[in-house]
Amino acid sequence: MDSLEVNKIIAAVLVAGIAFMVAGFIADAVVSPRELAKPVLQIAMQAEQSSQSAAAKPAPVPAISPLLATANVKAGQQFVEEVCAACHNYTAGGGAKIGPDLYNVVGRPRASVAGFNYSSALKSLGGTWTYHNLNLWLHDPQVVAPGTLMTFAGIPQTQTRADVIAFLRTLSSHPVPLPAAAPAKAAAPAPAPAAPANSVPAKP
Repeated sequence: MDSLEVNKIIAAVLVAGIAFMVAGFIADAVVSPRELAKPVLQIAMQAEQSSQSAAAKPAPVPAISPLLATANVKAGQQFVEEVCAACHNYTAGGGAKIGPDLYNVVGRPRASVAGFNYSSALKSLGGTWTYHNLNLWLHDPQVVAPGTLMTFAGIPQTQTRADVIAFLRTLSSHPVPLPAAAPAKAAAPAPAPAAPANSVPAKP
């Protein structure tokens, strides 16, 4: 092989190397990869956890205050007799059964019936059995006091809860007054009628 052929081979190798380097520079200039702050898998997992926590968040319990004044006390009594009486007395001096006596429960401090062994979950609540607190409790006791020994699943129907609480209110010699209704908004004053276009202003 003469020197001319060797020179051609060397020149071809150099040209190929230069072309490869130039192509690399062009590729770097055109495509500029950006490093993610977090791995894609971690981002996907966080998004899934956020959606799950949003879905698990319970909806607010509808208020019963507007329904108490017109609630069906008889229907509430029937519910208590059919569902609650197996575990609770609801007559004056009836005493506790599986659960505490419901007589005078409205307005009574929570976990306060003498001699009854309340769960630590209920003891830790404090406060009073107000209409609002009874509404939340009867909707789902496990949400109000996780770990409570009460196995009652709750009353999902707002009207039924209002009927039951209206009946519980009657179990007292001095029933707790019903919550005051929200004041009605005053109607906006009617606009003054426009004066006719050809009217003459009155002289002072």
